Amino acid sequence: MAIKLHTGEPHGPNILPRDMVQALQKTIPNSTIVETNTLYGGGRENTADHRKTLEINGWSFCPVDIMDEHGDVNLPVRDGFHLKEVAMGKGIVDYDSMLVLTHFKGHAMGGFGGSMKNIAIGCASGQVGKRQVHGASMTGAPNFGAMPVKDTFMELMADSAQAVINHFGKHITFINVLRNMSVDCDCAGTSAQKPTMKNIGILASNDLLAIDQASCDLVFAAPDGKDVIERIQSRHGLRQLSAMAEKKMGNPQYELIVVK
Repeated sequence: MAIKLHTGEPHGPNILPRDMVQALQKTIPNSTIVETNTLYGGGRENTADHRKTLEINGWSFCPVDIMDEHGDVNLPVRDGFHLKEVAMGKGIVDYDSMLVLTHFKGHAMGGFGGSMKNIAIGCASGQVGKRQVHGASMTGAPNFGAMPVKDTFMELMADSAQAVINHFGKHITFINVLRNMSVDCDCAGTSAQKPTMKNIGILASNDLLAIDQASCDLVFAAPDGKDVIERIQSRHGLRQLSAMAEKKMGNPQYELIVVK
């Protein structure tokens, strides 16, 4: 099984605790953490640097597959908003199931980073798929300032996420960990702003839309969620949810069952 995890930039202060992830991974036979290289410059832009960052951040207790290390594979998008296919890390086809283990937090472009973002951007290959998902030029250095934002970006992410969930079918499930919720993504590394709200808990679901909807609802209901809410609203982040609903990628209605 593939465990899709955002392993973070070097020394990222808010990434999921390694002992928590290790304890979970040990319960899943033949499991591998999967990642892809990044489009932006930093500690994960290429495979060699990415491997160094994995060591720095402590992801050394199990195999880690950088899925685009050996190229890309195109997965189809059915009736997408903008895309007909997305280039994913080639290694994705080596797995028959995926656990999407997500640190739920804010995001500079998406407003929030939940399970949809984790697979939409996180499974796309670094230099091809991530350009597609960001609506970027396919040549030259990426210019993030010229990329589509707000609703269009959310729709592009929905297209990419749809390709992933269609690929795995019923063999994909999602966990969102609502802790250390900065307004910034773990891709911000040590420059990420400190969290200003308390930890909420952990959600699990087989429904991609339901888990991100519930996570957002909990943040919006939190008395100290002001900063993360502002980040979500200013980027039109809730378009992620309505886009998934339009493409029938899950159910926005859910029952929250509390397990203590």
